[in-house]
Amino acid sequence: MRGIQLGRAVDLLLHPTEPHALGLDVLCGDDRHRFLPCSAATLREDHVEASSPLALLDLRDDSFYRREARALGRLRGTPLEGGSLQDVVLGPGWAVVELVLDGERVPLDGIVLPGRPERRSSRLPRPRGRRRRRSR
Repeated sequence: MRGIQLGRAVDLLLHPTEPHALGLDVLCGDDRHRFLPCSAATLREDHVEASSPLALLDLRDDSFYRREARALGRLRGTPLEGGSLQDVVLGPGWAVVELVLDGERVPLDGIVLPGRPERRSSRLPRPRGRRRRRSR
């Protein structure tokens, strides 16, 4: 921010189902991971600029973004139609417009990005109860 390095981006967090980025996993100077939403970030030629240090949200293991987003780092190496995923190319609005498969840039046209790797859910199941009917 304004020439002050708050941390460095260590991963790109993608929307769980849509081909666009939600934000960045930033490793800050205090060795804590924080989430920088795309809406609070500007891509520059050689760095990403945060609009404010207050935009960096704590990124704990149980945070929404850690649980629900797809981390590009975990998706790398996933076999897709046309090759193995190495990277993504972002366009306006942080949309994924191309994939890098085995070193080649390929338009996203029809290629579906992999979903979140499956893992056991730490969420509690929803309570199942009888619905009460409204009396008229």
